[in-house]
Amino acid sequence: MVALIVISVRSLTRQQTAVKVIRVSYQTLLSTVSTNGKVEPVEEYQAHAPAPGVIQKIYVSVGEHVNAGAPLVKMDDSEAKKQLAAAMSTLTSAQLSLHDLQKGGTAEERNRFSSDTTTARLEQQQASTNLATVQQLYARGSASAGEVTTAEQRLKNANLALSNAQSRTTSRYGTEDRASAEARVRDAQASVAAARTLLESVNIHSPISGSVYSIPVSAYDFVPAGDDLLDVADLNRIQVRAYFDEPEIGKLARGQEVKIVWDAKPNVAWHGHIDRAPTTVITYGTRNVGEAIVSVIDARGELLPN
Repeated sequence: MVALIVISVRSLTRQQTAVKVIRVSYQTLLSTVSTNGKVEPVEEYQAHAPAPGVIQKIYVSVGEHVNAGAPLVKMDDSEAKKQLAAAMSTLTSAQLSLHDLQKGGTAEERNRFSSDTTTARLEQQQASTNLATVQQLYARGSASAGEVTTAEQRLKNANLALSNAQSRTTSRYGTEDRASAEARVRDAQASVAAARTLLESVNIHSPISGSVYSIPVSAYDFVPAGDDLLDVADLNRIQVRAYFDEPEIGKLARGQEVKIVWDAKPNVAWHGHIDRAPTTVITYGTRNVGEAIVSVIDARGELLPN
């Protein structure tokens, strides 16, 4: 009887435990990867010095918007003009040589050849007439056989002289001579085209519309050939070349959303998506990384290249 009473009392005085119940819901789990990258224009024009020279004038300034065809930089064109003049002179000389060759020689030579041919033809006619006369006299016994032989030799010599004179007029130059002269004309034409291109290239115009974002030179600077003079890009069309460490590459896919921040503007963020996922692993400093191209959808001209 005592045991039953104890059990009953302990059962009535047991502490209750509260249980909290929440309805199940589904949410997206975000897995983020942070890395660094380099801003690049999608469309860009970099003006380079076409040849060594002095910058004569810069028409634009950093930050200025330019339209396609706008002048950017002018370099000293005196040397380019000299090269064009020399190339034109060489072309004229080569064309005259080809013309003379096609006509059989220069005007002076053709006049001399014509005179030589006329003289040779007259000599041939006289020799032919003389031979006929001597042969008639020989038939009547009034001329010797030696005189006939002399007249015949004179006619042969006259015929040979006439043939040589005519050959100089019509066949002075052969096929190889003509081909060589034509090749010199083609080479000279190519030199003129190159000189004209060089002259045009010293007056640099923008092939695209965009903003000037870099001018690393100044007016009257001397620059070697190939030096960067000026950079133009559409800063509303920007991409980021992002470098992801090798273990993260497998998580990346085309179309994934990307948030972009820049230390120069800590309170601003830009957005984009992966346009090209990494296709290979490269060495970047001390890291093994994959390059991904991120298209920025809200650049607004605020992200600067490089």
